[in-house]
Amino acid sequence: MRVVIQRVKEASVAIDGAIVGQIGKGLLVLFAVEEGEGDEDLDWLVGKIVQMRIFSDAEGLMNLSLEDVGGDILVVSQFTLYAQTKKGNRPSFIRSAKPVTAEPLYELFVKKLEERLGKRVPTGRFGADMAVSLLNDGPVTITMDTKARE
Repeated sequence: MRVVIQRVKEASVAIDGAIVGQIGKGLLVLFAVEEGEGDEDLDWLVGKIVQMRIFSDAEGLMNLSLEDVGGDILVVSQFTLYAQTKKGNRPSFIRSAKPVTAEPLYELFVKKLEERLGKRVPTGRFGADMAVSLLNDGPVTITMDTKARE
């Protein structure tokens, strides 16, 4: 699985002009599943995201986690995170999992985040054409891949 995490002051996702998910201070998480993956990496990913110390403390240092600041998470599925651009000018998405595999993992990821945080996690709609808006805070943008675990 691959995620792009952006620390935000606010973020929202809209479908056909209607906002379907929005948050204030917290994290916008773009989420993708690679073909052949299962749920074994979800607990690791959820733990890393909610405990990552990327929010500023009183001295302005990134020492606080999402849990520490009581922030929210907005999750948006984005299969294009697995784009391959090596050949030609048109990206290939062959590494992205098919919806029959990816959607249940996306839903389980959201459920695990909700259980961990003890609150609802707003989302976009899997497979929909979405408009994502955000006010990046910092900016702070971090990428993670469960295969690399860097």
